[in-house]
This record gives sequence, C-alpha cells and structure tokens, in this order.
Amino acid sequence: MPLERNVGGRDRLVRAALAVLLTVVAARALRRRKRPAGLLAGIGALGLGFNATTCVCGLNRLLGVDTTEGDD
Repeated sequence: MPLERNVGGRDRLVRAALAVLLTVVAARALRRRKRPAGLLAGIGALGLGFNATTCVCGLNRLLGVDTTEGDD
C-alpha cells in the first residue's frame, strides 16, 4: 500500500538541506566523542532525509498538513 505524498516544494528542499546540515553536525559530534549529540543529530538527519526523499511525513499526516499543493 503506497503512502500518499504530503511533502513538496520548499518544504522538501528545506528538509533536504536540514538533513545535510544535521549529517555534518552528527559527524563532527561523533568525531569529538560526543556520542549522544551525534546520535540524535544522525537520527534527525535520517528522518528528514527520508521525508525529503519519499515526500511522505507521518507528522504532517497526523496534523492534516499537505505541502504538495501545486506540485505535479
């Protein structure tokens, strides 16, 4: 059962940019042996990257938010 897209446009671009930023933060934190901060940033990066790649966000679905209007 495919999930209905609810992430698009600027929202998708912002999520992708934040995923890249959090990946850098995670790598730096882990290199400095700050494991909890690195793991949290890494988990955030994975979540935002998943959202940007699949155009699906569970929180958007729960809140009834759809940012794909106008996307084709």
